[in-house]
Amino acid sequence: MSVDAPSDYPPSWYAASQPLPPPRAALQGTARADVAVLGAGYTGLTAALALAEQGYRVTVLEAERVGWGASGRNGGQAIVGYGCEQDTLERLVGDADARLLFDFSRDGMQMLKQRIARHGIDCDWRDGHASVPIHPRQERALRADIERMAQRYDYPLEWWDRARLRQELASERYLGAMYDAASGHLHPLAYVLGLARAAEAVGVTVHEHSPVLRLERGPRPVLVTAQGRVEAEFVVLAGNAWLQGIAPELETRMMPVGTYIGATEPLGEARARSLIRNDMAVADVNWALDYFRLSRDHRLLFGGQANYSALPPPGLRASMTRRMRRVFPQLADVSLEYVWGGYIDITRNRAPHWGRLTPNVYFAQGFSGHGVASTCLAGEVIAAAIAGQAGRLDVFERIPHGIFPGGKALRMPLLVAAMSWYKLRDLLG
Repeated sequence: MSVDAPSDYPPSWYAASQPLPPPRAALQGTARADVAVLGAGYTGLTAALALAEQGYRVTVLEAERVGWGASGRNGGQAIVGYGCEQDTLERLVGDADARLLFDFSRDGMQMLKQRIARHGIDCDWRDGHASVPIHPRQERALRADIERMAQRYDYPLEWWDRARLRQELASERYLGAMYDAASGHLHPLAYVLGLARAAEAVGVTVHEHSPVLRLERGPRPVLVTAQGRVEAEFVVLAGNAWLQGIAPELETRMMPVGTYIGATEPLGEARARSLIRNDMAVADVNWALDYFRLSRDHRLLFGGQANYSALPPPGLRASMTRRMRRVFPQLADVSLEYVWGGYIDITRNRAPHWGRLTPNVYFAQGFSGHGVASTCLAGEVIAAAIAGQAGRLDVFERIPHGIFPGGKALRMPLLVAAMSWYKLRDLLG
């Protein structure tokens, strides 16, 4: 398992199951563009694609490979909404803006599906996502959420009791499910590679192995690498958890968190389908959650084991296997063939942190483990703002964001202590 391969894609089932393109050339010398983008993940490539389709000259700089970070390693679950609950957004920005933000998220999900179809991206999209409770308290909260989302947001969610859930999911662990037919799951690396091909087809230039060393702000901002520089009218910072030393005022409001995923050996179609009959994605609602789905080659992909420190947890493969078998005891004879991980970026309130550093430097971060759909929305929102339609970005900028306490030395230990309390609460129900 690797989260830190310096020159190619980290080992994962995603990388093993997907044809990987040859490396793109690193930036050499001085380039000029209308828009320079830091980061070739979902946000950066979506913004680049949307801007190039409107006639902008766009250059994207990627420190490693396209999709090397969270965009190519995540759990693949694309869910309407954000990393925080809607009641959090109501407290932060009021009911009217919270409704706007949720509607933007619904639009973003449609944009994601339309982009896959329009560009012919083969990324194994599947419909359906279930949030599943373990404790009665969680069941009550999910049932209340369904009623609230229908009444306040006109968003249809279904409650499945335990018997209905067992028709689709072969696990006794859960008390029921909140089912969302509009959400779903995909092959994350295949999707980001397809985005890159679509962007390049309309003229976007992508440079890999071109880590940005600094941002020079001013009337024409510049992204500087070891071997070159891109001068532009606008800059988009889309480095998320890997944005280090470029914009310190962003780093204090974001924390990298490790998360890990395993893939079983191939189970065969019949056995795989016996686990999740309708091919939906599933996640429990613990703070330290488990999430899982099936792959196209009939494996179980099982994720979780979030780690709020800088190091992968010890005995990762064994602990992931135990968690998987707790959900599916019938997999007692099945091992995890792949285990991999990476970093997501969280904000203190788990709400998205998107906006402008200066009138010509834009950013998006803080997807808080809920980024497959919302990162793509962020790219569209930033592209629209650069093109002169900033209304949606203005709403996101009204979300207040505090810094993580403790500075660089103490903010991680303080977060670890806080998360230990939430994990204990999960155990106690």
